[in-house]
Amino acid sequence: MENGSQRKWQFGGNEELNTAAISVRGALAMLMNNVNNPDDGDHHPQRPTIMLGRGDPTEFRSFWTTQSAVDAVTDALQSFKFNSYCPTGGVLEARRAIAEYLSRDLSHKLLAEDVYLTGGCTQAIEIMVSVLARPGSNILLPRPGYPQYEARASFDHLEVRHFDLLPENGWEVDLDAVEALADHNTAAIVIINPSNPCGNVFTYQHLEKIAETAKKLGIFVISDEVYGHLTFGSNPFVPMGKFSSTVPVITLGSISKTWIVPGWKLGWIVKNDPKGIFDKTGIVDSIKNYLDITTDPATYFQGAIPQIFERTKETFFSNIIGIMREAADIVYEMIKEIPCLTCPHKPQGSMVVLVKLNLSTLEGIDDDIQFCLKLAKEESVIVLPGVTVGLKNWLRITFAVELPVLEDGLQRIKAFYQRHSKKQ
Repeated sequence: MENGSQRKWQFGGNEELNTAAISVRGALAMLMNNVNNPDDGDHHPQRPTIMLGRGDPTEFRSFWTTQSAVDAVTDALQSFKFNSYCPTGGVLEARRAIAEYLSRDLSHKLLAEDVYLTGGCTQAIEIMVSVLARPGSNILLPRPGYPQYEARASFDHLEVRHFDLLPENGWEVDLDAVEALADHNTAAIVIINPSNPCGNVFTYQHLEKIAETAKKLGIFVISDEVYGHLTFGSNPFVPMGKFSSTVPVITLGSISKTWIVPGWKLGWIVKNDPKGIFDKTGIVDSIKNYLDITTDPATYFQGAIPQIFERTKETFFSNIIGIMREAADIVYEMIKEIPCLTCPHKPQGSMVVLVKLNLSTLEGIDDDIQFCLKLAKEESVIVLPGVTVGLKNWLRITFAVELPVLEDGLQRIKAFYQRHSKKQ
């Protein structure tokens, strides 16, 4: 450039992506950076970090996936049958196996063409939100909820309208609020069952009311069932697809949680639509078109699905659920001994529970983020601030860890409370 001047660069980052970056992963990274990092001379003993902020128990031997699943992946890889590009929607044998697997709990039979394979449930969320992101449209999301929905909707310029889950009613949907929120531009309502972040499991009767409300409003239901069958309370898991004769349902799921393999990233979008309503609205075409321009889950994982479903013994699931039931009891009872925390309901499903932070009992802590940062620094315990999942001054605690580790983590939280409690 003449006279030493320099041309201004014309490129930059995507501001829409930057403003949409609400994530559990980002919050956990911030907290991990605070572990064992005392400032102002506050030196606390360095201890192993206890992660109670993320639903990934794979580091613990008792949560390892079944050997038959590992063997299925090995067999698929060594067969040389699954090295090609993936057809739109996924490998046919895998789609058929998932259809049969999910049909066990339904009154109608799913077909392979009802199933679309994705790179985990996260990609399934991205696809469905993008499919619905027409100009002027909106989607109804639960509060509290899973932040991936909100982040993706923000990125795709899809308006979000929140309905509350009611802790005093076992975290049921506020259906009156749903009716007030919806209008002619509302496309769908999202439910997460079993719930992340609340840990509740909806009853058959409540799911039926959700279906009837959606039908009345002329919207369909997106049911996130990634924790399906991970239940250990009085409410059994009931898939939303049971009510697809009332309202069309898109089911999202994966093998990540049920088989304890979150890194395998194999999920699905399934249409429960015996009346063929989706085919008339263009939803299915949009899903297929999205799949044509995005990446696919690894084909050898897809190829392993039939064998994984066929050979996994029921004892694997019952063992995991037994551990989770005991862990739920421990977390519920030990939280009673920590005055700054209140647990509205014992968790009945998933791997997490939401507890209320009682700031009035604490000195020098103003909100949930500050609580979590100080807890990480002083006790090397990571829990997720509730603001990440839509409820300020709540905490999401993951209890999918070995029981002695869980007890240690909760004891550290209790010690943290005692150190910061308001003195009488």
